[in-house]
Amino acid sequence: MDDIGKNNKSFEDIKHIDKNGIEFWYARELQTVLNYKEWRKFENVINKAKEACKNSDISEFEHFVDVDKLSKRANNAEVIIKDYKLTRYACYLIAQNGDSRKKVIALAQTYFAVQTRKQEISEKEYSLLTEDEKRFYQRDLTRKGNYSLNQAAKNAGVKNFDKFHNSGYKGLYNGETADDIAKRKGLRYREYILDNMGSDELIANLFRISQTEQKLKKDNIQSEKEANKTHYNIGKNIREVIAKNGGTMPEDLPTPQKSLKQLEKENKKSLQK
Repeated sequence: MDDIGKNNKSFEDIKHIDKNGIEFWYARELQTVLNYKEWRKFENVINKAKEACKNSDISEFEHFVDVDKLSKRANNAEVIIKDYKLTRYACYLIAQNGDSRKKVIALAQTYFAVQTRKQEISEKEYSLLTEDEKRFYQRDLTRKGNYSLNQAAKNAGVKNFDKFHNSGYKGLYNGETADDIAKRKGLRYREYILDNMGSDELIANLFRISQTEQKLKKDNIQSEKEANKTHYNIGKNIREVIAKNGGTMPEDLPTPQKSLKQLEKENKKSLQK
């Protein structure tokens, strides 16, 4: 395997997925992959990336999230160290502001630029994708949408996010919660339902997510009860539109034979051969 393959694998290996299906990277782990020995020097790069983010009129707080971690020292003493949860865009900015003399920095710039570009394809390009490729594309958009929706819901006063998201699912899936959907699909514990949807089902959910976010902001909703009601009504309205147009209800759409997580594992194995 060449250097690019090795480093692509490294960037993928340190990627995390949170409970809402949003991908992120820890700065401390990225520091290691980018061959920065000192946190102090790497944090200087992070600060430059944050400044670039601000200069683009993009909120740095959405892409560089402060987190504290416990770290063990040689004598088993535990100390709290600073870290960041980074979006793909934040990683790209860090790579852009890194030490250009490092070969791995150039590889990182290419990796994060290419991966970001994959999520910004034209309608013509989309039509040429296979069904599984469309699923990957729509799932990534849905994850991003959920992230933005969570921010809007938080601003609206939502604290119980499971109940909030289930309100949307209930509206779209005729009363089914996320757990109900997972059981119907025959998924194992902690399997993501987004990984087990076809492209059409993902599109319906993405529409629910985007419309709810817009409604929360437009109506300046300021209570958890009203936010949950809004999410349910949006889901129900989309369901009514599908029925009116003679479409297939989301619960009647087929579950793909392989989850996207399974396909990702198979792709990783093929890269390692």
